[in-house]
Parts: sequence; C-alpha cells; structure tokens
Amino acid sequence: MRLAMKALGGLSVLLVWGQASDGMAQTAQVIEGEITTEESYFLDQDGSYYNIHWFEGKAGEQVVITLESEAFDAYLIVVDEEYNSIAEDDNSGGGTDAQLVVTWPADGTYTILANTARGGETGAYRLSWEVMQGTGANHQATELSEANRLFEQGSQQYQTSQFNAALQSWEQALALYRAAGNRQGEAASLGNLGLAYLSLGQYQQAIALQEQSLTIAREIGNRQDEAKSLNNLGLAYNALGEYQQALVLHEQSLKIKREIGDRQGEAASLASLSQVYYLLGQHQQAITFQEQSLEIEHKIGNRQGIGISFASLGLIYHALGQYQQAIAFHKQSLDINRDIGDRRGEATSLGNLGNVYFAIGQYRQAIAFHEQSLVIEREIGDRRGVAASLGSLGNAYRSLGQYQQAIAFHEQSLDITRDIGDRQGEAASLGNLGNAYDDLGQYQQAIALHEQSLEIDRDIGNRQGEAASLGNLGNAYYSLGQYQQAIAFHEQSLDIEREIGDQQGEGNSLNNLGVALQNLDRYSEAEQQLLAAAQVYESIRADLGNNDANRVSIFEQQSNTYRTLQQAQIAQNKTTAALETAERGRARAFVELLHHRLNSDDTNPQINPPNLAQIQQIAQEQNATLVEYSITVDAFDLDDNPGKETTKESTLYIWVIPPNGEISFRQVDLTPLWRDDDLSLWELVQFTRDALGVRGLNLRNLNRLVAVRPRDPQKQKLTDDDQLLRKLHSLLIEPIADLLPQDPNERVIFIPQSSLFLVPFPALKNAAGEYLIQNHTILTAPSIQTLSLTRTQKRQSPLGDGALIVGNPTMPSIAPDFGETPQPLAQLPGAEQEAKAIADLLNTNALTGNATNKSAMVAQMQNAELIHLATHGLLDDIRGIGSAIALAPDPNFNPEPGQVNGLLTAEEIFDLNLKADLVVLSACDTGRGRITGDGVVGLSRSFIAAGVPSVLVSLWQVPDAPTANLMTEFYRQREQTGDNAQALRQAMLTTMAQHPEPSNWAAFTLIGEAE
Repeated sequence: MRLAMKALGGLSVLLVWGQASDGMAQTAQVIEGEITTEESYFLDQDGSYYNIHWFEGKAGEQVVITLESEAFDAYLIVVDEEYNSIAEDDNSGGGTDAQLVVTWPADGTYTILANTARGGETGAYRLSWEVMQGTGANHQATELSEANRLFEQGSQQYQTSQFNAALQSWEQALALYRAAGNRQGEAASLGNLGLAYLSLGQYQQAIALQEQSLTIAREIGNRQDEAKSLNNLGLAYNALGEYQQALVLHEQSLKIKREIGDRQGEAASLASLSQVYYLLGQHQQAITFQEQSLEIEHKIGNRQGIGISFASLGLIYHALGQYQQAIAFHKQSLDINRDIGDRRGEATSLGNLGNVYFAIGQYRQAIAFHEQSLVIEREIGDRRGVAASLGSLGNAYRSLGQYQQAIAFHEQSLDITRDIGDRQGEAASLGNLGNAYDDLGQYQQAIALHEQSLEIDRDIGNRQGEAASLGNLGNAYYSLGQYQQAIAFHEQSLDIEREIGDQQGEGNSLNNLGVALQNLDRYSEAEQQLLAAAQVYESIRADLGNNDANRVSIFEQQSNTYRTLQQAQIAQNKTTAALETAERGRARAFVELLHHRLNSDDTNPQINPPNLAQIQQIAQEQNATLVEYSITVDAFDLDDNPGKETTKESTLYIWVIPPNGEISFRQVDLTPLWRDDDLSLWELVQFTRDALGVRGLNLRNLNRLVAVRPRDPQKQKLTDDDQLLRKLHSLLIEPIADLLPQDPNERVIFIPQSSLFLVPFPALKNAAGEYLIQNHTILTAPSIQTLSLTRTQKRQSPLGDGALIVGNPTMPSIAPDFGETPQPLAQLPGAEQEAKAIADLLNTNALTGNATNKSAMVAQMQNAELIHLATHGLLDDIRGIGSAIALAPDPNFNPEPGQVNGLLTAEEIFDLNLKADLVVLSACDTGRGRITGDGVVGLSRSFIAAGVPSVLVSLWQVPDAPTANLMTEFYRQREQTGDNAQALRQAMLTTMAQHPEPSNWAAFTLIGEAE
C-alpha cells in the first residue's frame, strides 16, 4: 500500500457532494469525471494524476465508495480534514477498479482522491457513493468489507506463492460478493481464482474460471474487465501450448483496450502477444510487439512496465544468442527495479542475468547472480522464485560437472514446487533432475524422472512441457543405444510441436530423429528428416528479416544439423549433394546480407544456396581451385569413461573444385588425432599458434578459442612449431595434394570451417620441408557463394579515389576489465614507419598521431579507393566492445554508455558505404573474431559487408620490421601485377628470405577477390 498524503498540497474542490439524507438505503450517487494532464493534479511520488472530491459524513455512518474506469487502473484514497489517511484501495472493486467500505469515525468533511494507480495514465472515470442504511445495512456493509479484506488477503498470499491459501481467501470473497449481489467483485474473484489455478498448473480449471469471469464482465458491460479476462484466458492457453488460440484471445483483448483508450492495458496485451511469438520461435515478431509495448510504457511513465519490457526483450535476445544485447536489457531492467524498490522484479532481473552468463559458459558468474536472486526471493517469501533459482543453480553446477551438487539443488527445488502445489514447476524440476542423472550416465534413473515429468505435463495439459519430456526421454534412450525407442519418443514430441506450432521444437525433434536413424544405418530416412529440419530452421531465419546479428546468432544454434546431414549423404555416397549441403550450412547470414545490399530494393533477403552447377561456375569465374572443408563429430564410448558417450571430432570432409568443374572428394579420419596425440583439431590449431609464439591483443583474456587443458605426457609427440605445422599439412593438404594446381601462380581458395579459420595456411609444411606458399597462391573465403557475391559487388560498386594510409594513431584509453581505470594502448612507432614508407611508394601522405581521429578517418574512408590501417586491432569479446580498430580519440566526443573514444567497431564499419577496392588491416588479430556457424564475425566480415571486395587481414601480431618489409613489397608487387593474391605471395617469399620464422611472414590472409 502506498501513502500519498505527504505529496498532496493546495487541495481545491473540483466536484462537491452534498450530505446524504436520512432514511432507507439509497441509490448510489454517481459522479462522472475525467483525469487529464492539463487539469488534474500531479503526484510527484509516482507520476500519477488525481482529481479531488469533498463531501460531508456523519460518525458511525457506513458508505461504499467505488471508483471505476475503463481507461486506467483506479486507485482510491480517502482522508479526513487533517489529511490523515482513512483508507485507500487499488483493486478491490474488481478488475482494475477500486472500492472501499468505510465507517466514518466522526462528523466532518472528507476528501476522496480519484487517482490513477500508475504513472502517466489518464481518462474518464465513474465515482459512486452509497450510504448503507436501514434494515440489514450494517450487515451488508460488513459482509462487503469482509469480502474486500479477503480479496486483498488473497492478493498478498498470491504474491508470496501461497497459491492454495490464496484460493481459500478468494473463494470466501467470491461467496460474500455473490451473497451481496456484487457482480463486479464476483467477476474479479473468479478471475483471480483462475490465475491461482494457472500458477498451480491446473490449466483447464483456470480456463473455466476465466470464462465465467468473462461472461459476467460482458453481462455488466465492463469492457475493461472483459479485456482483462480475455488476456488471462490467453495466458492459460499459452501455458497449454495452444499458441494460436492464445494469439486470438490476446488480439481480442488488445482490440478492446485500444477502443476504450486503456493505454496500460494495451501495453500489457502487446507484451502478451510478444510472449506467444517468443514461444513460437518467431523472434522478430516478438521483438516488434515488445518494442510497441515499451514505447507505450515510456509515454505513460510506467517505470515498472518499462523494466518488465526490458526484461522481456532481454529474454528474446537471449534466445537469439545475442548475449551482449540481452545483458544490456537485463541490466537496465535491474536498475529500474532497484530504483523503484521492486524487489521481486530485482530478483527476476538477477536471475535473468544469471541465465545469460550460464548460456555463454560463465558458470561461476551465473551462480553469483542466482545466489543474489535466491536471497531476495527468500526475504520476500517468493517460494516459486526460490524454486526457480534453486533449479538454475542446479543447472549451473551440472555444467561445472558437479553433478551431486546439481542434484541436491534440483531436489530442493522439487520439494518446494510440490509443497506450494506448482505442478508445472514440479515437472520442470523432475526434468532437470533427469538431465543431471543422464549426464552421470545413470540413464534408467533419468528415464524414471522424465516419465514422472511427462505424467504431470499430460495431467495438467501442458503440451509444450509434454513435448519437452518426450524429447528428453528420446535423448535418454538414445544414450542407451536404444535408437528405435528414441525414435518413437521423438516422433511423439514432433507431433505435438507441429500441433501447437512450435517451430523451434519441431526443428529440434526432426534433427534428433535424423541422428537416431543415422545410428541405425537408415541413412536415406535420416537424410529426409534432417532436410526437413533444415527447412524448418530456414523458415525461422526468414522471419528475422534483415537483422544480420539475429541471423548469425540463431544459425549458430542450428549449424550442427547441416553437418549431420552431410554425414548421412556421404554414407550413401552422395558426395556432391553433401557439398551442396556444406554450402547450405555455412555463412548463410553473410550471404543473405551481401545479397540484400546488392539488391537493396528487394524486400526479401532470401537467396537460395548454390547448386552443383553454380558451384562449378563460380570456380570457373574465379579461375581458381576451390577447397572446401567440413568437420563432423560423433559420439564415442571412451575407455576412461565407460558407459558414457563423449562427443569428439570424427571426420574431415574435403571437396576440391578446379576451374574445369571436376569435383573431387576426400575424407580424413580425425580419431587418431585425439586417440594417439591427445589433441582435438581445435587444440592442434591453438597449439600451433602458441608454438609460433604468437599472441593477440586481448584486453580481457576471454577470447581463447579453446581451454588449454593438461595433456597426457605419454601422448605429447607434437611440441614444436615444425612438428605442428607438418601435422596440419598432413591433415589438411596431403590428402588433396595431387588435386592442387602444379603452377604456383594458379590460385587456391580455401573455404575453412570453425577452428580452420585460424590456420596459417601459407606456413603449412610438407614432408620435404616446403611451405605451402612456396608452391601455391593462397586466398580464403567464408563460403563459395560469397566469392560470387564479392565479385558482383566489385563490378557494381563505384570506385573511390586515392589512398588513405594510417599508421600509429594517438591511442585511445581502454579499461583492462570492467570497473578498472582506462589505460592507453601502446604506441606503434614501427606502424608509423610502415605507413610512411607505403605512402611514399604510392605518392601520397601518411596520417599519424592526432591527425587520425575517428570521425575524420570515417569520413575519408568512404571516398578512398585503397585503405591501409596500421594500428591495433582488438578481438571480439562477449562482455566487451567487440572487434575494433584503434584510431585517435575525437576531441569533441560525447560517449554513450559502453562506447570508447577512438575505437572504430566492427558494428560501425558494418553500417558504412565504402568504395574501396582493397582494405589492408596491418594490425594484430584483424582476421580473428568470434567464430560462429556463420564464419568469423569480426572486422573482415564488416568491411566486405560495407562494400569492399578484397580485405587483407592478420591472424596474429607481427613484429614491426618484417611487417614493414612485407607490406612495402606487397604494394610494390601489386603496382606491377594488379593481382592482390600474387602480390601477397611474392611479399611473403621475399620477407621469408630475410625473416625465415613463419611468425614473421605467415600471419596475413587475403579474403575475397584476388584482383
């Protein structure tokens, strides 16, 4: 309850009620009024508006005062002549109306404040006043007062997860309202009973009660309560997984709220629609509706609603895998909840943050957030929240491999859900326990728990939960090697997901079916299921429109399906079909982005992946031999962990497509790598970089692509860079060496995947001790199809004029970690000398120091034909600023939260319109970034997206002298041949002669067009 008296002053009469005459109980007197921003009073405390009414009362007299509005949530306050609070109420009148039963303590003038419950709300209202007199009047008033008390008591019990107690209070209130003939109170009690049963997972009972509430609201003509009942019905059908019915109900509710001008209700309905689309996996629709809701909350000044909207947007971006964006929204929500003192909201925000950090693998940080959330939930008595936090802690400890601790938390969560009667929560806790036992290899125990979860989901009608439980059972039987049983469960799960319209779930079940069928050697059937899964995923991605970040994130979650599909096709000797799948499953977001930018008038960014004929045509147009890699994984039963399967890299697929279009396929067994050498392919690449002595500039040390773990000493055969480079050559090049061109001037374009993006291909060494660059001209590309698009981009885009050469800017200051003092990046005097030497060669001037401030450089970049940036490059970092290039700080910079003066981020480059034919990033790690299923998301991707067909980047920081030699030789060769790839090869060979260590010359890679 809020006390508003201190904020009120300067009271004046808007409408005055006369004293009621003596006699029998009289018909209620009614005042019609309106709260406006121009004429009503403003309450600083919460941003709400109010009107004032005076009347005379007699000692001992009982009155019923009701404030009704279809436009706002009513709040009623009564004070005496000294401004002492007599009573106040929010929702006892039913729905969002307010009602008080008051016995006057003395004769005098009393003041009624007709107030909005939330800030910013306005609109018409109806204020009624009835004196309870005559036979039975006192009894009637007492019953009504008791009904209101029970109603409020139930609300308080509900807020502390005492659902069964709340049911008792509201059932008693319902009986009293019915006895008094108070239809509005009856409808409100029925609606709240429906919410309680919804919380208890008794969805059909909830629906029946909400329908009764809806009927009464329509009979008495209360459109606001009608809209509220429709919304609550939508929530119940949503919980049942009947999403289409939920959408219909929420849309009906939204229509009424717009017609009656209920802005707060409109925001709530938009948020409910967003939630349904979120559960359907239609994330762009969910974002659109939630942003509309947020806009209204901002306009009406409802800070609690703003905080909820931020939290909802955070959940959607979390589902999309855009964790930095999700964290930002949840932090904004947390700040608001703390500012307004909403402790329940604060706990929710902390829990949401914990879930995001869990998703990015920072389990200790996740635990810290969930523990904070748990403390608050225990303090405020939110037992349902306590159960949820305990479950989240269990999941975090499970991911840390602390399975017994995880089980302990899940068992505590289960006990609470059972104690409060939360059957949906009970089913979820059982499922979490089942997953923990599955991880322990105790599959029978896991199955027993998932069966209990399934029984509850079916009993309460939770269709989405039922589908999830069936899927979990399928996974458990798969782990047991009982693939036919697994298939049966996944088929049942699939049927439900299709019935309720859960696209993401449908795609996952189709994928799981394909994997199980493949293990039964039913490859053709597996192929069909996996193709269907890919089609569903592609439909989901199409719903994301032109949002590149969303497309990248969601594709990351779907990419394994394409790898498994390749395995099924290869098993049937469909090697060319598998090549088409390999292309279909890589860089799709990037391809669609480039296609959209080349066809900006096309509202549909979809572009079909290339077929076999188109792949052959691209090889011919490039006049190059294309080499596409694809890494597959399988589950293995290892000797050191019998009975429990572990996922490991199994096979490397390689396709070679020469200019004549004759496609060859080879495959490499990767299992000896980890069985004999105790290395994954990821680790082999990382250890090779380590052996070369290369390190990138990584301020927070969070972007190591693999965790360096202790290796088996008996298997440490590969230690120095020579051995490691030869090993990579044996895996990546030797199987196809006979297919590569014999002429070293002919181009070879490598299409890597995953960790192979970080392989220094020029430095790979054959058995004769020759480096790959000595025999071949090398380029790389994210996919075959991107080569076609960058060539089209080169043909269509107008060229800029002149060269922009930048070296050693005045460095910006960056905090090494959150909360630490910013420190300037180290100066690069060698980069300055490099820039000046190149500028002399190109007959232009180099820009250095303060002359390279960010705003000036961005302006010049958009008109240059050639851009050379010799400065620091920063890696992508989920907690930080992302991939970026260091430039000089701007003198008049006004940073937004999270911005650093002088950093040109990949996101900012992405939005530029560049005319350059070539961009050279002569800086550390400019070729690295966040490796995703869509390729490397970093600086090179952003420059190509901004219109640049060729980008030269580095995979590590190269010493000053060899870099200067290599770069000046590169430009000298380029001036002579006009061929970027040939120029880079000759520059590497020249630098190698002076600085033979690969770390001095092999870092640079050319992406995109050769010429």
